[in-house]
Amino acid sequence: MGIAERKHRQKQALRERILDAARRIVVREGFAALSMRKIADAIEYSPATLYLHFASRDDIARALCEEGYAQLLATFVPLVRIADPAERLRALGRAYVAFGVEHPETYRLIFMEDPSYTGAALGGAAAAAGKDGGSADDSSANAGTSSSTASRDNADDDPGDAALHIMIDALDELRAAGRLSASVASMESAVWAEALWASLHGIVALNLTCPVFPSAPLETLVGVTLDAWLGAPQAVPAGASNSAAVRGKKTVARRHAEPAESADPAPERATKRKAAGP
Repeated sequence: MGIAERKHRQKQALRERILDAARRIVVREGFAALSMRKIADAIEYSPATLYLHFASRDDIARALCEEGYAQLLATFVPLVRIADPAERLRALGRAYVAFGVEHPETYRLIFMEDPSYTGAALGGAAAAAGKDGGSADDSSANAGTSSSTASRDNADDDPGDAALHIMIDALDELRAAGRLSASVASMESAVWAEALWASLHGIVALNLTCPVFPSAPLETLVGVTLDAWLGAPQAVPAGASNSAAVRGKKTVARRHAEPAESADPAPERATKRKAAGP
């Protein structure tokens, strides 16, 4: 091993130590407790050393967010094997909520702290959904097409965008099979997916911040929400085949087969909500 390669490995190893210490602080004490000095104390280095690897605490937070999105994507990837797109969406919805309640500090960091942390990961999908200044008329005129084309490249490289795009792909399959209502079929798949994501986020956010409301069990809330969006579960139409779509998604699975280390070492909360007390 040459000197240059050895130095590179040492630099990468120290960077991982910094992130590992930061991750543990966030999980144990919350994001507000994270500071460069506290991280430096944890790894027994001077704060100045940290600045050789990260420009600021925000830079470290964004790196942790990327790991969190990779972890979320890792829970989504196995579900792309579900042939029926409606059932796949249901499974994705349940997996999303489970991720949020099992990894509360990671979820708070990537969705409930500084918006720039989330925006950096989901910017490609947001632009595809029309947030780049395109008009609503333009969006409706290209429903079901522009969203997939614009964000697919980002999905290959960005775990946050890739997770959202897995939902978009399932919606595109439902559209192609004529299984969407007229009102939904006129909407871009990316917009529909964002709306579903927002509904699921609401369930997780309430679970984390308002434990006495809603009082219904978490599993019930998720089921009712998915039924409201997707309707009652139906049998797959005779002759329907999703093999081509599944083959396409295997590319995403391969590219993200090695997820980043969990930002939460172990689940901190059960996935089932307790009913509210008197």
